[in-house]
Amino acid sequence: MTPRNRLFLLFSVLAAPLVPASAAFAQGSARSTTAEARAFPSDSAVLAIITQRVQEKRSAGIVVGLLEPGGATSVVAFGDPGRGQPPLDGNSVFEIGSISKVFTSTVLAELVLQGKVRLDDPVQKYLPPSVHMPTRNGKQITLGNLAEQNSGLPRMPTNFTPTDPANPYADYTVQQMYDFLSHYTLPRDPGAQFEYSNLGVGLLGHVLSRVVGESYEQMERELVWQPLGMRHTAITFTPWMKEHLALGHNEQGDVVANWDIPTLAGAGAIRSTANDMLEFLAANVRPDHTALGRAMMFAHEERAPAGGPDASIGLNWIILHAGADTIVWHNGGTGGYRTFIGFVPSEHKGVVVLTNTGGRGADDIGMHLLDPAIPLAPKPQPPSQHTAIALPASAMAPYVGVYQLAPNFQLDVTLTGDALYAQATGQPKLRLWPESATDFFLKEVDAQVSFVRDASGAVTGLVLHQNGQDHRAPKIK
Repeated sequence: MTPRNRLFLLFSVLAAPLVPASAAFAQGSARSTTAEARAFPSDSAVLAIITQRVQEKRSAGIVVGLLEPGGATSVVAFGDPGRGQPPLDGNSVFEIGSISKVFTSTVLAELVLQGKVRLDDPVQKYLPPSVHMPTRNGKQITLGNLAEQNSGLPRMPTNFTPTDPANPYADYTVQQMYDFLSHYTLPRDPGAQFEYSNLGVGLLGHVLSRVVGESYEQMERELVWQPLGMRHTAITFTPWMKEHLALGHNEQGDVVANWDIPTLAGAGAIRSTANDMLEFLAANVRPDHTALGRAMMFAHEERAPAGGPDASIGLNWIILHAGADTIVWHNGGTGGYRTFIGFVPSEHKGVVVLTNTGGRGADDIGMHLLDPAIPLAPKPQPPSQHTAIALPASAMAPYVGVYQLAPNFQLDVTLTGDALYAQATGQPKLRLWPESATDFFLKEVDAQVSFVRDASGAVTGLVLHQNGQDHRAPKIK
């Protein structure tokens, strides 16, 4: 789930034939625009953008929802919904991934304004006595810290070890989360630094559901989805949602499994449509004077830095100061989907972009439509070709160990038989294929690993080559 700090991408390849994009074309408008001046390019211009993206095989399919300043909306879609599924349109169902986080914070804002919780309440207050939230220097993690992404909790818990990489969150339990929290040592004080955490917002959703006394899904349905008329937004698939599902794909174009996220639901479990997301977007762009509208305005308020000179964060909403404009946004991603939602408050316009391909996102499309000065991303270079060679286990044994890529992000290298594997923190184990005595590559993603030796021949670290960058990691164990 994005925004990202991942170095590996988490997905599993499932072989399936791909329907040509032209055979699955759909274009439509949920509510056609009026004669007023448009803030966005024409639907045909938007269609040209996403058609090129699909034809370049950067995404299987894309649905774009546009909210004009006057409230009119349009939906433009193109691409492959997956074999046997109806053409893409405003009713196509996608996993929205981490956009779920702003739904979680909308409920948080509602409960704060109702006086049921406070942003400075310690998380510990709402957990069973047997759970011991980590503290540092006498400072406790608050509900506000979780929503501002500065709790000090890592992106993912270290006891996250999925048995099924194709559906990695499905078997992570509440008790595992409690166990991790009770034994974790914070690397810094709560509130000290922005660090994006799926665990933190998953925990927030869990805590809020305990406050309300309902499941996360039922809580969101009663407090957000139903009031906004979002009829086809849920976590549990309805028959209608299954019928209208845009099947997720990996970067190679293969259909992949949907993700189930029971314990950390608040971080990324929601499924929705462009039409429903436009309802949510409209409510955020022009909040009314209802309790929900006031909560949305409260959630948009800037509260803390967000890791960049022009970025801050509200309650999970990322706030970007782009020239004279301010863009409020969030993105999302699961194994087979990448998504974006954003709006410009001063202009009352917004965009939703839903894609059914994991790996590469479409943030640039959303940002470009909101601010044409932000360019579209160029087509990435094709991945380099790699050929595996035979390498005896004895030659790979020295590479076994733990490598530190970031303060809370490690790579655990293991040897099973004559195969070397790497497992990043909170991600599945992936095989490293040798192409020389020191250089290895992954088949699931375009990433390579080079091991480093000192003058005596001892392995001292590795270099992860991915996305045009070299990430150096010393060997710590």
